[in-house]
Amino acid sequence: MIRDSIRTDAYARAFRECITTDSVVLDMGTGVGILALLACQYGARKVYAVDPNSAIQVARDFAVANGYEDRIEFIQDMTTRITLPEQADVIVAAMHGVLPMFEQNLASIIDARSRLLAPGGRIIPEKETLWAVPVESPESYDEFVLPWSVNSYGLDMQGALRFTTNQWRRPKEKITPEQFLAEPACWATLDYGILESTGVIGRASWTATRAGSGHGLVVWFDTFLLEGVSFSNAPGAPELVFGHAFFPWREPVSISPGDTISVELRADLFGHDYFWTWETVVLEQGRAKKPKAKFKQSSILGAAASANLHKRAHEHIPKLNDEGQVEQLVLSLMDGENSIEGIATKTIAQFPNRFANGDDALTFAADLSERYSA
Repeated sequence: MIRDSIRTDAYARAFRECITTDSVVLDMGTGVGILALLACQYGARKVYAVDPNSAIQVARDFAVANGYEDRIEFIQDMTTRITLPEQADVIVAAMHGVLPMFEQNLASIIDARSRLLAPGGRIIPEKETLWAVPVESPESYDEFVLPWSVNSYGLDMQGALRFTTNQWRRPKEKITPEQFLAEPACWATLDYGILESTGVIGRASWTATRAGSGHGLVVWFDTFLLEGVSFSNAPGAPELVFGHAFFPWREPVSISPGDTISVELRADLFGHDYFWTWETVVLEQGRAKKPKAKFKQSSILGAAASANLHKRAHEHIPKLNDEGQVEQLVLSLMDGENSIEGIATKTIAQFPNRFANGDDALTFAADLSERYSA
């Protein structure tokens, strides 16, 4: 992120326009703190830099080195679990990955806007648009299918394709505009000033502009920090740290000029992860009633853990498994009286077969302490 000068320069320009000497700034997902430091550099009176990751310890060192330790308060936690002594005039939410639907990004922005943003305050970015286009990209497609389609042992392993082609990924090889089979289309817009749902659903359709073999969709975002300040991870744009996303089709489709391609894309948050669904219909020009191809794909089908989704059902009656019982004991011993060593010793005594040795138990207890202890 630090080396991505295009992204960082855009945030710096936005700060220059909206941060004043009276500004209180909330930096969500501060990481090593570069945006918190820039907010101070552009005059912020106070910055609350929040991140659950231990990298925030490095950010503290950077604040001291740059003389901002009295203006930045670092909080190692999720923003959804904190309150602030004052509301923020500017919320900086630079947390997403290849796509904005990433872990708790949208949920955290919605929560922060409702609780932590002062009336009339600003969220950066203000909005993001999501784009997609069908592409001819055999190299990207081969990442999903080649290991299971060809082997030197004469084994049939193509059953794995029903899992692999129901996942999306950042392709190793860059996709270029020359591989587009049509003009890009916007399928969703995220307006962070009014966004209420963590789920995103949208539709797009294209008329093919050239012949080729369609392998799937490339998806990207345009980020608008403030009016006139933006960046994009679109194919052909200056390269960002994010890359872009490739959603494969179940199988390649021969595309002719004039063919109609339509897709419904949706992202639904389950726990800490997003599950994606993409439904594709390809209609041959002049034959609107008979699809050339029709696919319904979902990362739920591709998830190795999908068999456990029943545990999220409302009627499910949960019971701790063995690992849960170990964690429950360790957390119960964090009562302000037991040391990490004492907790590890008591845990080994109750669960002697769980740990390879004493160091293993110490590490287990210390990891839970880092996450949950005060």
